[in-house]
Amino acid sequence: MSSIDKLKIHNMSNINDCRLITLNRHHHANGNLTAINNGVELPFELQRTFYIYDVPGGAERGGHSHYTCHEFIIAISGSFDVTIDDGTNQHTYTLNRPNQGLLVVPGIWRTLQNFSSGSVCLALASHHFDEEDYVRDYQEFMGLKHSMKSKP
Repeated sequence: MSSIDKLKIHNMSNINDCRLITLNRHHHANGNLTAINNGVELPFELQRTFYIYDVPGGAERGGHSHYTCHEFIIAISGSFDVTIDDGTNQHTYTLNRPNQGLLVVPGIWRTLQNFSSGSVCLALASHHFDEEDYVRDYQEFMGLKHSMKSKP
């Protein structure tokens, strides 16, 4: 991906492109079931799944943005907050329902914090892990977000 394409992605996205998605919950007397299907509940093809657990009190996760990867973040157990940031606006979502997740698009900085004891965060991603897809420095992120805004 060219540097110009990376700049475009970061400049085009904003927090309004992210959204909560409530998944169908099938309630039964012996327990609930929620299914996630490629192309149905997710607006991307699932390529990778990972989960975060045993997060120490006060610790944060995330702290990055992506150039191309979409993520769908779910609190499978417990709760935690996800703060999204587009370089101008921020919004914090509390995730605490296993049938609801937050879609985070490329070009959005995300930070996960305030993990409850025993919480489990499930992330579904549109791309395989690629370190080149990450922006891990907030100042670099801000530079990407604002670099093309000043160009004619």
